[in-house]
Amino acid sequence: MQPKEVLNRLRQFDAYPKTLEDFRVKTYAGAAVTIISGLIMLILFVSELNYYLTTEVHPELFVDISRGQKLKINIDITFPRVSCTYLTVDAMDVSGESQNDVDANLFKTRLTMEGKPVKDGEPAEKENLGEEKSVDIVKTLKKPLDPTRCESCYGAETTDLKCCNTCDDVREAYRRKGWAFTTPEEIEQCKREGYAEKMKAGVNEGCRMYGYLQVNKVAGNFHFAPGKSFQQSHVHVHDVQAFAGMKFNMTHNISHLSFGADYPGIVNPLDEVTTVSEKGSQMFQYFVKIVPTTYVKLNGDVLYTNQYSVTKHRKQVSLSGASGEQGLPGTFFIYELSPMMVKYTEKNRSFMHFLTGVCAIIGGVFTVAGIIDSFIYHSAKAIQKKMEIGKLT
Repeated sequence: MQPKEVLNRLRQFDAYPKTLEDFRVKTYAGAAVTIISGLIMLILFVSELNYYLTTEVHPELFVDISRGQKLKINIDITFPRVSCTYLTVDAMDVSGESQNDVDANLFKTRLTMEGKPVKDGEPAEKENLGEEKSVDIVKTLKKPLDPTRCESCYGAETTDLKCCNTCDDVREAYRRKGWAFTTPEEIEQCKREGYAEKMKAGVNEGCRMYGYLQVNKVAGNFHFAPGKSFQQSHVHVHDVQAFAGMKFNMTHNISHLSFGADYPGIVNPLDEVTTVSEKGSQMFQYFVKIVPTTYVKLNGDVLYTNQYSVTKHRKQVSLSGASGEQGLPGTFFIYELSPMMVKYTEKNRSFMHFLTGVCAIIGGVFTVAGIIDSFIYHSAKAIQKKMEIGKLT
C-alpha cells in the first residue's frame, strides 16, 4: 500500500471535519456567546484550580485505645459581676484526684464594672499551686515580721495547726473547728493584710480568668464558684460563711474554651458565648461530651487534641435556700469522654482529578455555548425569513 493511500485512509478517522472558510458566517450573537462562555470557563477553571491547591482531609473513626495522656483545658472566661477575691477554680475527676482553688497556669485580672482592668498596665496575678496564698506582708509593713513567730488562732488551735500567722491560717483553723468566720475585722492577721477592705472593694469588681488546667484524661468537672474550697470527709465543700446574705450574679462570657490544641477547621461551640443571669444567684451547668481527635498533617506531624459538643442547664439557687433551691451559685463544666476517636489525615488532591475537571469544564461549556449559538442563529434566520415573506405579500 502506497503512503498516499495510507494517509487518505487515516483522514477518514477525522471526527472534526472542517468547513470551508467561504461557508463560515460570523455573527454578533456568536461573538457575545463566545465572550460570555470564555468568562464562564475562566471562572470555573480558577475555582477548580483553587480546589486542587487546597488540602483534602480524610476523616476516620475508630476506638480510642490511648492511655496515660493528660487533658489540657484552655480557659478564657470573664465574670463581669463577681470579684476575683470571691472566686475559686476547682477541678476533680472520677479517679479521685481533686485540685482545690487551682492557681497553677491560671491568671486572674481584676476588672471594673465597665470591663476594664482595675489598673491600666497592671500585670495579671498568678500563683503556683501549693504556694501559701497570703499577702507579701514584708512589703506592706515598715518592720518585717519575725519568721519564727507563732501567732494566735483565737481559740481554734488544733494539734496540727497551733500557729496562725496569716488570715488564711485563721480561716482554716475556724473551718476545722466548724466555726463561722464572720468577724475578720477583729482578727489581727486579717486587719494587717487588709482582708475586710479587699472583700468590700470586690463588691464592685469583675474578674477575668484565663490560662489552662492540666487534668487526667477521664470524666470529671471543673467549676468557678465563690468561697474557699476544701475536702471534708471526701466531700468537696465551699466555705461561704463570710458571704451570708450575699447574692452572686454569675453572668459570664466565655471567650474561649477548648480541650487541647486547635487544628484547622475546628469549631469550639462555647467560644464567644455570653450567658446572663437574670434573677439573682444562679447555677450554670455545661454538660460537655469530649471526642478525642488526632490530626495528621501533610508533613507527618501528629496532633493529639479533642473536639466537643455541649448542652446547657441553669437553675435558681441561694446560699441559704431562702429564694430558690439551696445550692452553690457558680459556673460548672461537667465533662465525659467518648470511647471513640476521630482521626483526620491531610492529603494532596489528585492531579488527574484536576485534569479531568478542567476538561469537563471546557468541553461542557463549549458544547452548551454551541447549542445556544446555534439556537440563536437559526431562530434569527427563521424570523428574518418570515419578515421577508410578509413584505413580499
